[in-house]
Amino acid sequence: MEQRLSIVTLGVADVARSRAFYEGGLGWRVSPASNARIVFIQLGGMALALYPSAALSEDAHVEGGDAPAFRGFTLAYNARGEAEVDAVLAQAVAAGARLAKPAARAFWGGYSGYFADPDGILWEVAHNPFVTIEPDGRLTLP
Repeated sequence: MEQRLSIVTLGVADVARSRAFYEGGLGWRVSPASNARIVFIQLGGMALALYPSAALSEDAHVEGGDAPAFRGFTLAYNARGEAEVDAVLAQAVAAGARLAKPAARAFWGGYSGYFADPDGILWEVAHNPFVTIEPDGRLTLP
């Protein structure tokens, strides 16, 4: 297996609401491959998909389409600076996200905060001075 991640699929309660948040609120471009049942958003060399929680659990043959408040993971958006962290958090909140943790200096030497999207999925928005964000948005680890 190659060392890569192709698609992150988020199980959501309402695909149209989630599409409105990511597309209209955050300004992300939705792929023409999307429809009323599933939304795809190209993210550099990978994609984000928005799909109904119940259908996702059915497809994976697991119980329960309703996700718990904390799913045991977060998604992260790494910013090029602290001002961008603040701006992204403000944009997300204006789009309907809940501010889970205001941005602050982090114990690991960076600056970060969290928002929860309309389904409670946590996004960390961080500036990490130890990584490089390439001009095309790719993250390069040391």
